[in-house]
Amino acid sequence: MKIQSSLGLYIVLCAAIAGCATAPTVPGPLRVPADQALIKQLHATGVQIYECQAAKNDPSQFEWVFKAPEANLATKAGRIVGKHYAGPTWESNDGSRVVGEVMGNSPSPAPTSIAWLLLRAKGTAGNGLFTHVQFIQRINTVGGAVPAGGCRREQAAQQLRASYTADYLFYGAKH
Repeated sequence: MKIQSSLGLYIVLCAAIAGCATAPTVPGPLRVPADQALIKQLHATGVQIYECQAAKNDPSQFEWVFKAPEANLATKAGRIVGKHYAGPTWESNDGSRVVGEVMGNSPSPAPTSIAWLLLRAKGTAGNGLFTHVQFIQRINTVGGAVPAGGCRREQAAQQLRASYTADYLFYGAKH
C-alpha cells in the first residue's frame, strides 16, 4: 500500500511540477511500439486546407480534397517552437524537421473534427528537437474536418481553410 501511495504521489507531483512526459491512452491503431518514449508534446493551431476537385470515381461529382495542413506548433506555455505543413512535415525553429507517413487512424471523439493519427517518420533532417523522432501521434483534434455535402462544379479549384487544433506527440527510441 505504501509503495502504491508513493507512486501516486510521484505521478501527481511530476505532472504538477515538471510536466513530465507520459504517453496518453489512445485507441489500438494509434499505439506506438513499446520501445518508444515520448520526446515532446506540442499543440498545433492552424488550418487544414482542402481544394474542390472532380471526384475520382465520378468526374461529374465534386468533392473537397485534402491538400495540406498549415499550423503553428506551441509548447504548453504557449511559446511557438515550430510549424507544421505539407509532407506532412513538422519543422522546429532550431531547423530540425521530420516528415511522416500515416500508419493508422481513429475517428476523433469530437464531432466535425479530423481523425486522430499515428505516423511513422520516413525522414528527419537537421540537428535539434525533431532529429530522433520515429513516430508521431495526432490526438485531441478539434475542427479541421471537410464540410459535409461536398462542393459544386462552380467551386472547382477553390480552396477551403478549415480551422483546427490538435496535440502532436513525438516519440523516439528509449535509451
